[in-house]
Formats: sequence, C-alpha cells, structure tokens
Amino acid sequence: MATLALSCLSISIYNDRNNEAKAQQDIQTIRYRNLVLDLGNGVKTNAQLSFPVIGKGPFPSVLIIPGSGAVDKNGTLGFVHKYGPKPPTPYLQIAQYLSERGFAVLRYDKRGVGANYTILDTNVWGNTTANDLIQDSKKALNVLIQQPEVDTKRISIIGHSEGTLYSPRVAIDNSTNIKNIILMGVLAQNPLKVEYYQDVSLPLEYAAQVLDRNHTGSISIQQFANVPLLLKLLPLPRSLLHTNYTEAITTTLAKDFGMSGYISIEKQLKPLLVKEYENITAFNLLKCNTLVICPKLWRSLSSLIPNLSIIGNVSKSTGILILNGENDIQTPVQEAFLLQQRLTDLNHPDHTLITYPNLGHVFYTSSQWETGIGPIQQYVLGDLYAWLEAHSGLSRLPDSTSLSATNFSTNSTIT
Repeated sequence: MATLALSCLSISIYNDRNNEAKAQQDIQTIRYRNLVLDLGNGVKTNAQLSFPVIGKGPFPSVLIIPGSGAVDKNGTLGFVHKYGPKPPTPYLQIAQYLSERGFAVLRYDKRGVGANYTILDTNVWGNTTANDLIQDSKKALNVLIQQPEVDTKRISIIGHSEGTLYSPRVAIDNSTNIKNIILMGVLAQNPLKVEYYQDVSLPLEYAAQVLDRNHTGSISIQQFANVPLLLKLLPLPRSLLHTNYTEAITTTLAKDFGMSGYISIEKQLKPLLVKEYENITAFNLLKCNTLVICPKLWRSLSSLIPNLSIIGNVSKSTGILILNGENDIQTPVQEAFLLQQRLTDLNHPDHTLITYPNLGHVFYTSSQWETGIGPIQQYVLGDLYAWLEAHSGLSRLPDSTSLSATNFSTNSTIT
C-alpha cells in the first residue's frame, strides 16, 4: 500500500511538472505585427515586426537585410511541403532569439517575392537591380523607425550574404540612425569573383584533391557520375539528375567528354565549368527564369563598388561585427579576413570578426565542399546577442574597448 501510494504521488508530481512545463511553453514571450512596405512605383511587400511582450519599450531594434535569391522574410531554406519536414528559417530564428531577449526586429520579403520560394511578380523580380534592393532596405529602415516600440537611437542592421553588400551603404547614408552593423557571411570583393570561386575554383579543387587520388590530372567518368556536387554544375538535363540513374548519367557524360572513360580536369572539366559560370552571370538574357540572381541584377552587381572600397565611409562611431563560417563556400572566410584587415588598416575603432570552424553559409554544420542546411547553431546566436547586448546599452562592454580577447563562445575564433 505504501509503495502504491508513493507511486501515485510520484506520478502526480510528474504530471504537475509536465503540465507546468507545457503551460510555460504556451506563455507568449514575443509579439508580432504584420506590416506592408510600400517600395514605390506600385510595388509592395510583406514584413513583420517582432518585439518583447515584457517591458514597455522603446526597445533597441534590428533590421534584417536578406541574402540572394527569392528569399522571404523568414529566410526559408527550401520549399515548404504540406506533409514534409519544415525547412529551417534562419531570419525568423534570429528575430525570435533577439526579441525574447529585449530587441524589436523587422524582417521583410524581397520585392516581387512571397513565401515558399514564390515569385509573386515576375516583372518586378526580373527587373530588380542592386540599387532597388538598397532603396528597399532604406524604406524598411524608415518603417522600423516609425514603430512606437523602437528606440531610434539604438538601431542595428544585420545583413546576410548579398545583404552584406547593402547594409554598409544603408548605414553610410543613415549614420545618425544606425548604431551597429552585423555582417553574416560577408562579401568583401566584387560578387562576380566569389561566384567564379563557387562555380569554377571550388569544384576544380574538389576534383583534384578528392577524386584524383592518383594525381594523374584526370578522373573516371564512372567516378564523376556518382558526385552530385559536380553534376549539378554541368549542363545536364534536370530530369536525368533527378532519376539518380548512374548508367544513364555515365552514358551522357561519355558522349560529352569522349569514350576514353576519363575526364581531363584542366582540359575538359575546367572549360565546361567556365562556360557554365559565363551562362550564370550572363547579362544579355531577355527573361529571368531563375530563383537565384537574374541577369539584370547580375549586371548591376558587377558594377557595384566592393565593400573593401566603401567600408571606410562607415561612421567611426558605428560598431561592426563580422560573423563567418570557416567552411562557407558561398562567401568564403577569406572575404571576412579581407574586410577585417581593411578595417584594421583604416583604424576603425570598433570592429570584431568571429569565425566558426565546421560551419557553412547558414551557420550550420557543413563540409568544406558543400553547404549543410539546418538551423543556426545556438552558440552563434549567443555570440550575436552578446555583442548586440553590449553595443545597445543593455550591458557594459568589457574593460578593454577591443573585443579581440572576449570569449563569446567556445566554438569560435575571434580577431
């Protein structure tokens, strides 16, 4: 009887605690406000402001400027299928993490774009230029400033990937409003240089280091046919790639590369990769049929002054944080090193670089050859918040004004 009573008591305690935990999960910690941004010329896009439930505000705030492609306000990494697993949403993840800790955060869909990689207006999407995206960011900033929950003296900008090209420009033109810039997956040079690295240099390096084990300068077609990383860079029919039918792929490759059974890395593979790169970055296509970067945008990006040249125009009073995965193949970590060195040469008083071993472009575990897709690692979010907290008046900075020795996380390299 005593054992039974104790057992019932323990079950009762367990149920009480379980119900309490569920109740705590249901407690709302963030409020959301849906907004519509008027981008001019009849173009509008959806946005959302998140801010803490607790506290009267006004709160320090953040504007997230999205990266390349048909990106929605959540930064959704993949198509949302009705019955499939939900893809990661890094921009929403950042917003929720910061809003739970005292920040108001504004996110917005890129012009012409809706949720789930949907192009709502092909004309708007196909004719977008870099200047359009810069002006969109400025208009989003103005909307953020107008929100009653926002402290207009404590505004930071987070730019990711392509967004790192635009965020310094927004800060330069709004130096009285922007307190900090955070660059995640940074572009320092002209984007065409980075695209060449992605499309040509990296796959050639992979072919030479991983596939050409005997260092003969060539790889077998049979071997090549089993490497999706390289196959997706070639002009093969998408229907063929989706079948995963190795024999059919091998036959097609043999027709393209010859019947010797081998592919020369330098004489055959490289010219083909270069040709594909030129097709991707072509400026003369009449119609945009891609979810990534359209020809008109490529043309404007090619003539955009690189960050290395304009970063010195950012106000000395603006804090700059650079975050980059060391296995980032979209914006290689060398880009972050270049920008950090440039800021050092310019004697910018407040700049910090944190790099993350084994993380890729979306700050999820990745190899050095391919981007892993998943949620942003918690320690990255912790580093982001710790820096923002110190730079937004929520806590004091360490005694040294240089953060180079600060241990924001145990999984990062700080310079």
